[in-house]
Amino acid sequence: MKKNNAIDTENPLYHDTWKLLKKYRDVVWSLELSVQQVRNKFEIEYGSSIEDFLDSVYLAGADLSGSTIERHAECIEQSHRMLKLLDNAIDLLRTKHKNGETYYWLLFYTFLSPQQLRNVEEIIEKLRPYIRDISFRTYYRKRQEAIDALSSILWGYTSKDSIAILENFFPDSKSGT
Repeated sequence: MKKNNAIDTENPLYHDTWKLLKKYRDVVWSLELSVQQVRNKFEIEYGSSIEDFLDSVYLAGADLSGSTIERHAECIEQSHRMLKLLDNAIDLLRTKHKNGETYYWLLFYTFLSPQQLRNVEEIIEKLRPYIRDISFRTYYRKRQEAIDALSSILWGYTSKDSIAILENFFPDSKSGT
């Protein structure tokens, strides 16, 4: 029997979302550093901003295909798209899900805030304005619910989930109903 506050390692989608959220701060930090390093390098080497440099290169018809500059720009763009996808999913969760506001703040203080809080006690203290009478048990239960809801936005319902939902609306005729 699964504990209520245990991470559902049986569900790969939950596990993927968990890993993605756990790495969120590191990815944001790394992306910001990469962009800043590229900006600094361009300003030092070319005496202009990246945007001005790329505009002049494209206007001149130069081809950067296969260059270090292109590979670095693609890597930054890929990370940016991944973060944008996650941010859009979190925004959708917050604005459209029946428990969206609660789930948003829970995910924010647990995974997304710029500064990681030291422990669950600090997270719970920050959540008190959004979740009345929150206990450790409630925190862990709602955290799993929030990650499950976010997983369904990011990865969609699995066929197993869809079948269970459909069976509620269209019971099998063999069951006698």
